[in-house]
Amino acid sequence: MDIDGGPAVSSGKGGPGPEGVAAMGGDEALADALMGDPTRLTEPIKTVRGLVKQHLDSFNYLINSELRKIVAANEKVTCDTDPNFYLRYTNIYVGGPSVDEDMVQVTTTPQQCRLRDATYSAPITVDVEYTRGKEIVVKRGRGGVGAVPIGRMPLMLRCDRCILYNKNEAQLAQLGECPLDWGGYFIVRGTEKVILSQEQLSKNRIIIDTDSHGEIMASCTSSTHERKSKTNMVFSKGRIYLKHNAFQDDVNILVVLKAMGCESDQEAVQAVVGGGFGKRAEPQRGGDAGGPAADAASGEGAAALAALLVPTVQEAKSLGVFTQLQALDYLGGKLKASPKFGGGPEKRRKSKVDEARDVLAHVVLCHVPVPRYQFVHKIAYVAVMMRRMLYAVLDPACIDDRDYYGNKRMELSGGLMSLLFEDLFKRLNSDIKRQADAVLSKANRATQFDVSKAIRTDTITYGLESALSSGNWIIKRFRMERKGVTQVLSRLSFIAALGMMTRMTSQFEKTRKVSGPRALHPSQWGMLCPADTPEGESCGLVKNLALMTHVTTDEEEAPLARMLVTLGTEPLASLAASELHGSGGALVFLNGTLIGVHRRPHRLVREVRELRRAGHLGEFVHVHVQQDAVYVSADAGRVCRPLIICDRGLPRVRQEHITKLRSGEWAFPDFLREGLVEYLDVNEENVSLIALYEKDCNKLTTHLEIEPFTIMGVVSGLIPFPHHNQSPRNTYQCAMGKQAMGNVAYNQLSRLDSLLYLLVYPQRPLLTTRTIELIGFDKLGAGQNASVAVMSYSGYDIEDAIVMNKYSLDRGFGRCIVLKKYGVSLKKYEGASGANGYANRASDRIVAPLPLPGQKAVAPRFRLLDRDGIACVGDYILPGDVYINMQRPSNTRDPLPAANMPDTFYKPSPMTWKSTPAMAGERCIVDKVQITANDESHYSIKVLIRHTRRPELGDKFSSRHGQKGVVGNIVRQEDFPFSERGVCPDLIMNPHGFPSRMTVGKMIELLGSKAAVSCGRFHYGTAFGEPSNLADKVEDISATLVRHGFSYSGKDFLTSGITGEPLEAYIFMGPVYYQKLKHMVLDKMHARARGPRVVLTRQPTEGRSRDGGLRLGEMERDCLIAYGASMLLLERLMISSDQFEVHVDSRSGLLGWWDAQRCVPVSPVDRSSDAMATIKIPYACKLLFQELQSMNIIPRLRLTDM
Repeated sequence: MDIDGGPAVSSGKGGPGPEGVAAMGGDEALADALMGDPTRLTEPIKTVRGLVKQHLDSFNYLINSELRKIVAANEKVTCDTDPNFYLRYTNIYVGGPSVDEDMVQVTTTPQQCRLRDATYSAPITVDVEYTRGKEIVVKRGRGGVGAVPIGRMPLMLRCDRCILYNKNEAQLAQLGECPLDWGGYFIVRGTEKVILSQEQLSKNRIIIDTDSHGEIMASCTSSTHERKSKTNMVFSKGRIYLKHNAFQDDVNILVVLKAMGCESDQEAVQAVVGGGFGKRAEPQRGGDAGGPAADAASGEGAAALAALLVPTVQEAKSLGVFTQLQALDYLGGKLKASPKFGGGPEKRRKSKVDEARDVLAHVVLCHVPVPRYQFVHKIAYVAVMMRRMLYAVLDPACIDDRDYYGNKRMELSGGLMSLLFEDLFKRLNSDIKRQADAVLSKANRATQFDVSKAIRTDTITYGLESALSSGNWIIKRFRMERKGVTQVLSRLSFIAALGMMTRMTSQFEKTRKVSGPRALHPSQWGMLCPADTPEGESCGLVKNLALMTHVTTDEEEAPLARMLVTLGTEPLASLAASELHGSGGALVFLNGTLIGVHRRPHRLVREVRELRRAGHLGEFVHVHVQQDAVYVSADAGRVCRPLIICDRGLPRVRQEHITKLRSGEWAFPDFLREGLVEYLDVNEENVSLIALYEKDCNKLTTHLEIEPFTIMGVVSGLIPFPHHNQSPRNTYQCAMGKQAMGNVAYNQLSRLDSLLYLLVYPQRPLLTTRTIELIGFDKLGAGQNASVAVMSYSGYDIEDAIVMNKYSLDRGFGRCIVLKKYGVSLKKYEGASGANGYANRASDRIVAPLPLPGQKAVAPRFRLLDRDGIACVGDYILPGDVYINMQRPSNTRDPLPAANMPDTFYKPSPMTWKSTPAMAGERCIVDKVQITANDESHYSIKVLIRHTRRPELGDKFSSRHGQKGVVGNIVRQEDFPFSERGVCPDLIMNPHGFPSRMTVGKMIELLGSKAAVSCGRFHYGTAFGEPSNLADKVEDISATLVRHGFSYSGKDFLTSGITGEPLEAYIFMGPVYYQKLKHMVLDKMHARARGPRVVLTRQPTEGRSRDGGLRLGEMERDCLIAYGASMLLLERLMISSDQFEVHVDSRSGLLGWWDAQRCVPVSPVDRSSDAMATIKIPYACKLLFQELQSMNIIPRLRLTDM
C-alpha cells in the first residue's frame, strides 16, 4: 500500500536523501536547533493552545454559533386558538457578565462572584417579531444586545464574553485574578464547577460488533437535532434482520429495502455485492488500487457475499412481499403503536402504509437525509451496512474494536450545555404557547395580549444554574439522565485544579470488572496520558488528556460536501445501486454520511490534505482511507494533536522558522497556516508513519513528533525521569501530586474557600522538567527540596517511614497553614414567605453581647466579639468561643407591629467554634472577616480561621516518584549523621524503599539535584528527554559532581552523630524534592471514652465529626470468638454500648414494664408482678422486639435459671 504523503518538496541545498538532515548540506544547524533548544515548538502550549483550550473552544462555539442554530430550529411559536397569532425569534445574543442590583445591571468580576456566593453569568437576549391584536410588532435591540431578555447563561471563565478575556497580567491583578489560572470552569452560587469531558462511541458511524449470542451485528447510533435513535442489524440463522425500537420484532432487511423502493431482488443484491457480479476484473492501470477489499466486488469475493444473501432473499419471497406497497403494508403491521405517530390534534390516524413510510424516512437511520421520500441515500447506506456486516461474517478481522480511540468522541462543556439549553428553550416556548392559548381562547378581553410580557426569564436561568450546581443532566426528549457531569474544582493545589481541567470520564459503569475499556489502548498514544488515572474502581475509566491534545468542534458540512463533489466524487443520485462497489473506486463518507463514489481514492485523500495544509480547509478536517472507503471527518469531539509534516523524510520546519518563533515574529498558528505543522486525529495518525526523533526519519516518514514528552499529561509531567520508573509508581505519584500542599494561586490570600492548605515556604524543584515550566508550576511550587540521606537509622524508618531532623522543622521545613471558612447567612425579608425566610418580615440580627445580669463583664466565651457582635480579626480563638453573636426572631408567623421589636422578641443562636482537643499545639487565629450581601440581598458573614501546623509524627510526605511515607521519628540534629562538609540531612529514608519499587528516577533526581546545587544551574529531567537534550544524562551529572569535589556516584562519607565515629559505608545523600500531603494526624486523630449516643438505638454515634465511638466490627468479633474471650465480647458488644434493663414475664415470654406507683415490674398479660424477671439485653434488641410486635409478630423470650 502506498503511504498517503504529499509530493516531495525539494528545498535546501542538497536534494532530499535518505539520511534525513545530513544530506541537506547547509541546514545542519537545524539538528542543533531542534536538539539543543529546549523551547522548540512546545512553547505555544503556554500562549495559544492553553491546556483548557478544548473547553474554551467548545463553549465559544456554543455562544457564537450553536445558540443561533438552536433558535433557528425552534424560531416560531404559534397557537391553536388564534391562527393569526405568531411569535418569531429573529436573533439571539449573549451579553457580558453582570449581576442585578436593585433592578440595575452592574458588571461583575469572577472574584466578586466567588466572595458573594453569586453566579457568574450573562443575560441572553433575543430579537422578536410577533402579533399584538391586528398589528405586527418588531422588537430589535441595538449594539449587540437583543430587545427581550429570556434568561441568563453561566459564563465559563476566559471565554469570549468573560471580563478576563485577552487581559494581561497587570489587568488581571487589578481584577483580583491569578494570571496562571487558565479558566475553563464556571462559578455557580459561589462555587467553582467544572464540566468534565464525557467520552462516548461516535454518532452516525457504522460499528460492526458481536452481540451477546456471538452473532455478527452492525449498529449505528443516529443523532440529529430532532431525535436520537439506534438502528441495529443482526445476522441470525443465516438471515439479516433490522432491529429497531419502532418495530415490535426484527424485520427482514430485504423487506425494508423493498419498502424503500428497491423492489427487484437483483438490484438489492447488486447494491450489496457490487455490479460486476460474476465478471473477472481486468488488472488495473496506475498505482491507484484500493485496499484488499476493493476487488471483492468481482470474482470469488462477490460470489461468497451473494451466497450469504440467499436465505434472506428466500425468506422475503416466502413472506409474499414483492412490491413497495406490500412491503410498507407488512412493516405497518409490525409497528409499535406509538403516540408520536398518529393520534395528536388531527384525530384521524394515518394509514399503516404512510406510517411505515414515515418511520423509515425519519426514524430508522434518521441522520441519512430523505428529501421528498426519495430513499436513494438510505438504500445505499443500508447496503453498505449489510456489506460490511457480511465481510465480518466471512472474515472476523473486519469486526470493529469498540475501545479503539478513533471510534470515540468526547462531549465537551459546549455540547452538553447546548443539549440542556435546547431542552429549556423548547420548554420556554411551550409555556408561551400554553399561556397564549389560555388568554386568546377568551372571547372578550379588556386588553390586547402582549406576548413579550409572557416570556419568563427564570426557566432558562434556573434550569442551567441548577444543572451546573447539582451535576444532574436531565433531558426528557432523549431520555438522558446523567449524574455527576459537573464536579467542584479541587483547589487543594495548583496542580489539582489544572489536572481537573484535562480530566475526562467515560459513561461506563464502574462496578463491572471489565478490563477492555480500562486497558491502555495503543491508539491512545499521544492523545491521553498513560500514567494519570486513579487507582481503585474507576481505574482506566477516568483518564486525562496529554499535553498537546486538542478536542475539535463542529465544522460546517455543506461546503465540504460541495468540495468533495468538485474533487471528483460522483454523487449518489447519479449512480445506480450496482455502481456503488468495485472497479477500484471507493465510497466517500463525510461525518458518517455517504456522499458518493470516487474512482481514485488516494488522489482524493492527497488533494484534501494539500487543501488543508494550504489553509483552504479547517485545520481539523481529517481524511483517511480504510478498506474500500474514504472517510472525511469534521465533526466535534475528536481528539487530535499537532505533528511536524515531513516530505520524503525531510521535516518542513527549518532553522529559520525556529528563529522566527524565538524572536516572537511567528506564533503557533503561523506554523499551521504555512503548512509546516498539522493536527492529526487518531484515524489519520493510523495511516501515517511518524518518527520520534529526527534521526529516525527515512524516505517513507510522513510526520515527525514535535517532542516525545508531550505524550504525558499535565500531572505526570511533574515527575522527573519518569521513563526510569516502574509504571505504577508514576500512576501513584499522579494521585499524590494533587494532594500536595503548596501555593494555590496568586490570589490565594484574598480567597475565602471552605478549606485551603498552604505551604509556608514552598520552593521550585532543583531538578525540573519542561512541563513544569510550560504550565507555570515553578511559579507556584508545592514542595521543598529536602536533603535526604538513604540509610537505615534507628528502626523508626521501617516500612517507608521517614526520620526527620528536628532543627529542620524548627527552620520551617514542611510547615503549613490551614485556612477554614465558617459563615452564616442572615435572613432579611420583605414579606416573601416560604423557603426564603420569615412570613412576617422579621429578620435575624447580630448584636454586641450583653453582660450577665448583676455583672459588669460579659461572659468569657464572648471575649472575642467586637462592638458589632462579630469576632475581631487577629485574636486567638479557643474551643467554645462565640465568633458571631446572632439572634433569631422567636415569632416568624404572626404579623408584627411596625415599631422596633424589644430584645426579648429575639432568641440567641450564637455561632460557637468547636475544635478537636488535639489542636493544643498552635492556637487558631481569626484571619479575616467578610460581610457582604448575595443575590437575594441577604447579608452573609464569613469568618476565616487560620491554623499554622508543623510536621509531627504520622504526617504524610512523598517524593515525586510515588514513594510515600509517614514521619516515624523526629530526632535532634546532634544525633543526626553529618558529612565532611558539615551538611546534615533533613530526613533519612530507608534504603529498602528502592529494590522492590524500582524507582531509579528518584536516584537520578538525587544526583541531578546535587549537581544543580553544586554548579548553580537548574537541571532537567524531562520524560524521554536524553536524545533531545531536555534531560541531563547521568554521565554528565556525574562529571559535574566530580568537578565539584563529590563522588561520581553521589555517595558521601558520613560521621555518626551519636558515637562520633565514621559510618562503615558511604551513604547516598543529596537533595530530593519532597511534597507534604494533606493527610495530617491532627485531622484524623480520634478517641473517646463516654460521649454522645444515637437517640433511636442508644448506641454511640459514628464518625470523628460527631465524636463517635470506635466500632468493633464483624471481623474483630470473629477474632474474639476464635480466642474464646466471651466476657470481653459481652463487654464490648453490650455493656460498653447499649446495655438496657428489661422486665420479662417468664410465663408468656413478653416484655413488661415498671409500675412507678407500686414500684414493681408488671406483666402485660394480667398486670401481676409474680413471675416477672429482670434481664439485661442490648437496647437495639429490645427495639427489634417492639418493631416486630408492631407488625403482628410476637417474639417470646424463654428464660431459664443459670
